[in-house]
Parts: sequence; C-alpha cells; structure tokens
Amino acid sequence: MRALVVDHSEAGPVRFADVDEPVPSTGEALVEIRHIGLNFGELNYVDQWPAGAVHGHDAAGVVVRAASDGSGPPEGTRVAVGMAPHAWAERVAVSPASLGTVPEGVDLADAAALGIAGVTPFRVLRKRSLLARNVLITGASGGVGHFAVQLAALAGARVTALVGSPERAVGLRELGADKVLTDLAETGDRFDLVLDTVGGPLVAQAWSSLAEGGTIHLVGYSSGQETTFPSGTLFGFGQPRSIATYGDMTPTRGELTDLLGLMAAGRLSAPVGLRGHWQDVDDAVQALFARKVHGKAVLDVA
Repeated sequence: MRALVVDHSEAGPVRFADVDEPVPSTGEALVEIRHIGLNFGELNYVDQWPAGAVHGHDAAGVVVRAASDGSGPPEGTRVAVGMAPHAWAERVAVSPASLGTVPEGVDLADAAALGIAGVTPFRVLRKRSLLARNVLITGASGGVGHFAVQLAALAGARVTALVGSPERAVGLRELGADKVLTDLAETGDRFDLVLDTVGGPLVAQAWSSLAEGGTIHLVGYSSGQETTFPSGTLFGFGQPRSIATYGDMTPTRGELTDLLGLMAAGRLSAPVGLRGHWQDVDDAVQALFARKVHGKAVLDVA
C-alpha cells in the first residue's frame, strides 16, 4: 500500500513509499483512510521521527475490520483518527482509544482536521472556568488557534486573537473573537489565560500582560525563537502567575467524541484552509511553511 513516510533529505519532510499492509492486533481496528490532516509541528520537526517511518497522527476514514476483541466501532463506521501514530497511509491499524465516531452530517474531511489541532486547545481550555474571563490566543490564524478561539468563546470567555498580519485576521471575529490584534501592545488588557502556539519573544510579552493568578499554556513554538525574560519581570506580588507546558499524548477518544458532537450540533466548525489531494502533499507542506494556510490543511487519499 502507499503511505507518506519520514524523509530526512533535502527533498523531505515526507515522501511516498510502498509499505507493508498493517496487521492489527486483537485490540486494534483496521481503518481505510479517506483524508489526512497535516500539522505544522510534525512536518517542521520531522527529525524527531525515524527516517522511513509512516508519518502523521491525524486522519479520518472508515472501519473495514473491527477489532477482533470486540472493542471499538463496528465495520463500516466512519471515524476520526486523532493523535495516533502512522496515520498517513491508505490503511491504518488503530486502537479504538484513538478513534472518534463521526456523526451523520459531519464531513469526514472536517473530522480529519481534529486530532492535534482540536484536542490540544480542548484539553487546555477545560482546565479552568473561562466564564467572563479574558483569554488570549496567539497564532490564532493556525489550526490550533482557529479551534481555540471557538472553544474559548463557547466557554463564555472574552477572547482576544493575536495574529501576525491583518490578512491573517480574516474570519476570526465570526468564530467568536471579541478582539483581533496584530501586536500585543495594541491592548492594555490583562489576561487570565494565554494559549500560546508561537513561543519566542511573544511569551515574554504575554507574561507582562498576564493577570494575577493567570497562566500561560505553551502548546507550540512555531516561531522557532528563544524566549528571554528581562531582569525582574518574573518577580511579582499578588496571586502567583504561572507558565505551563503541554505534551499530553494520552488517548483521544473522549475528546474526539465531544468535539465531533459540537460539530454535529453546528457549534464548532472545522478550520480547513487548504483542501487538496495527497499526491500534492509537497505543495501543501510548502504552503504551511510559508504561512499561507489559514487553519488546517486536509488532503484527500485516493
């Protein structure tokens, strides 16, 4: 079968290869993949995976063989694959713990946009009450950012979306952002929660805008830059402020089920900014790296 595998050469980060058919264990379902969801991190930091390995973590498709131990969805079920290894292939053996059943009315391609981009902000934003709280989403024009803006607004937060240019602000107010900024200096607001996807100097800026008792959750570092805090800025009176890291790779079935339910109810939309065929994956990767994709890139599998 065909798959996208890790390529460490200059032609990378991925290439097509013929690989062995997956052999499911008793606790795995065999899923025929119809769409794959690309993520900036797994493509930009491809050196973290071995060369030649089937790459990717997010996809959507149809169960063609249910797990033989009786767990998980039956044959014929449409499913989202979230944060599961080796997902960018024609067929994948997946634990039911990484599958969410896609309800009627939800497009499979939209379901493929979940996974990392949807589950990450969902897990962070549900850690505390956001009702009438000030929440800042950095890198809001990306996949994680688009989902985070919607989920924070659904939770009752006052949402500020921070983007890199006016062109990347398109559509964010319609998703629930109360304010859209291109520079944090444009506001004097203090934020109870910052969901940061950018890293670098912006983290130090966000720290200066953090309210007493507030938290910055670091969920990405797309800037690739270092963060330096000016002398004295990490000292302060009042309720403690904090910076939290994120790397939760536990099974995603529960979150996928909740997110798909919100999509089926019309309360959450998939931010698919680029849709194409997986044969054109090189073009999609370059568009992601050039920051030309607003939201997610989803590719159809032949």
